[in-house]
Amino acid sequence: MSHQHDDDDFGPNETTGYKVGQKKSLNDYQNLDADDEALRRWKESLGVASTGVSKLDDPHNVVVLQLALEVAGRPDVILDLTKSEEELKKHSFTIKEGVEYRLKVLFKVQHEVVSGLKYRQVVKRHGVKVDSSDEMIGSYAANANFTVEEAPSGMLARGHYEAKSKFIDDDKTVHKEWSWSFDIKKDW
Repeated sequence: MSHQHDDDDFGPNETTGYKVGQKKSLNDYQNLDADDEALRRWKESLGVASTGVSKLDDPHNVVVLQLALEVAGRPDVILDLTKSEEELKKHSFTIKEGVEYRLKVLFKVQHEVVSGLKYRQVVKRHGVKVDSSDEMIGSYAANANFTVEEAPSGMLARGHYEAKSKFIDDDKTVHKEWSWSFDIKKDW
């Protein structure tokens, strides 16, 4: 499968009428209305006011650490995204058919403010696209929870699935992209 075909799977996803704001540096945000106490607290809650957290030897603005599958009453299934893409491709896990789950992501923003961070995913079975999702994470946050989804169920839904995921922002910067897989089974 060509890289172009993979990019086509994600397709364009623009919100009509939405205009990306002017890019500002972390320093610009830190100095914005410095005498406004309420704004200072708001910026601290977004992580804008913190200093000294960036690794100077790591050029990435967004460092995606893990993706977790959260199912009520069970320990989270965690995908360590600090591993190489080859290692991630080898990792597969099982999802019980029909179960409701939510994806959680752990990441950190460093160096500059990232605006409009999104998680995009395409799922295929036997090479055929069966699902795609696009979740807006937002700006500055260090953790995000996704909406609750339900795994497909029934005999025809059971099987092995391939997924391709990426984190992208309003500036079209891809911060992390990887392929992974999972199996839908009748039971865990």
